[in-house]
Amino acid sequence: MTRTRHDLARATPGRRLALGAGWGLVATVAMSALMIAGVLTGISPMPKPIPVALVAHVLGGGVPMPALIALGALAHLVYGAIAGAVLAALTRRVTVARALGYAVLLWALMGLVWLPYLGWGLFGTGVTPKIALATLVLHLVYGLTLGLLLDRSRTGRDTMATQ
Repeated sequence: MTRTRHDLARATPGRRLALGAGWGLVATVAMSALMIAGVLTGISPMPKPIPVALVAHVLGGGVPMPALIALGALAHLVYGAIAGAVLAALTRRVTVARALGYAVLLWALMGLVWLPYLGWGLFGTGVTPKIALATLVLHLVYGLTLGLLLDRSRTGRDTMATQ
């Protein structure tokens, strides 16, 4: 058996975007699973999942909750995939450390833009300071997952070919 090397740094721009988007989607699923577990167990300090709250805020009242949940999940998955593609496009060599740093930047964007847009205050502190820590943990899960997966793609450990 020989290993087939898939070096992200030497991949075509389209391949880099595809890898980033695909692994960004997977990382968003991991982050979302933790978020959903927090909501279902009552551990989450957020009044509702942020993607659902954003969709409800944009669309206003009158949208049934099942539709808000579906649209929120779709928006979150698309956002995570795009964010993964951006990281892969901007960083020739993705490492776990770089992906974690990127996740902190995404968390800061959420805390400084999206949560105030919802009326929750900076980093959600208008609702409770616990939102800041909870959302940081969620974003670190995203970054860790994305970093591990993109780094795995970079080193070629994900593909085996037979001789």
